[in-house]
Amino acid sequence: MNGHTRTLVGFSLLALLLAMFPAACIAAEPSVTVLWPAGGPGAKGAADGDIPKLTIYLPDKDKATGAAIVICPGGGYGHLAMDHEGHQIAQWLNSFGVAGFILQYRHRNSGAGYGHPAPLQDVQRAIRTVRSGADRWSVKPDRIGVLGFSAGGHLASTAVTHFDDKVYDPRDEIDKAGARPDFGVLIYPVISFVEPFTHVGSRQNLLGADAGKELIEKFSNERQVTAQTPPCFLIHTWEDTGVPAENSVYFCLAMRKARVPVEMHLFARGPHGFGLGQKIEGTSAWPTLCQNWMKVSGFLGK
Repeated sequence: MNGHTRTLVGFSLLALLLAMFPAACIAAEPSVTVLWPAGGPGAKGAADGDIPKLTIYLPDKDKATGAAIVICPGGGYGHLAMDHEGHQIAQWLNSFGVAGFILQYRHRNSGAGYGHPAPLQDVQRAIRTVRSGADRWSVKPDRIGVLGFSAGGHLASTAVTHFDDKVYDPRDEIDKAGARPDFGVLIYPVISFVEPFTHVGSRQNLLGADAGKELIEKFSNERQVTAQTPPCFLIHTWEDTGVPAENSVYFCLAMRKARVPVEMHLFARGPHGFGLGQKIEGTSAWPTLCQNWMKVSGFLGK
């Protein structure tokens, strides 16, 4: 077989593969957008860790529901678990038509180092960015949620309870959009900074070792739930010793007291930080339960 013949055969095989697996079935590569092109508020440098950004995974158009979620990976406000609490989550969301926006937020060990209010600035700006760009990304501005794991769950719980906090000065049209998420998904989240079951490392990385009582209480988010807090879905495990289940339980009870819709699942098995939990019997059901909750709550209908 000469080179010309091999080329023709190659084109024929490619045509056959494209016919069998159309381009619509091939996931698009994610794109990245910087939250503040001119530098975030309080920026201390220009390294990668000083520049908050979104990695954007969009679902196939024939699957898209119009829902979108800003994803906050965990890491104790000292690093970001970008794979199993970021990219894998965005791909899972895409599988049932939800756009995933992974937030690379600033933290204690990113760039020149950041504590409060940088993470809250970043998540508010991320929600506003997605909402203001709804047409661009084919999402609906009233179906934008926030999802977080561990300390990222604390940031997500902050987003659903502190969305009216003025933590930076508006700069452009993006900042005219609302920062209130339409729903929250909190996965083994850090919630309280005042109770004995708090994750001390997350609290110190965010607020500093010498934070005052008032600031600590303000970001104990089980104490900040109101009737304006959006609906939330929570999961935790009995075996979690890193961030005990009481964090989710207290938040759930606060939601109940405020008469805000909430669904919580406390699974028997699983250590802290399991992501999708695919190999943990029982706990592996959480992604399906979450998808069902989103459907029942009205966030997935076309």
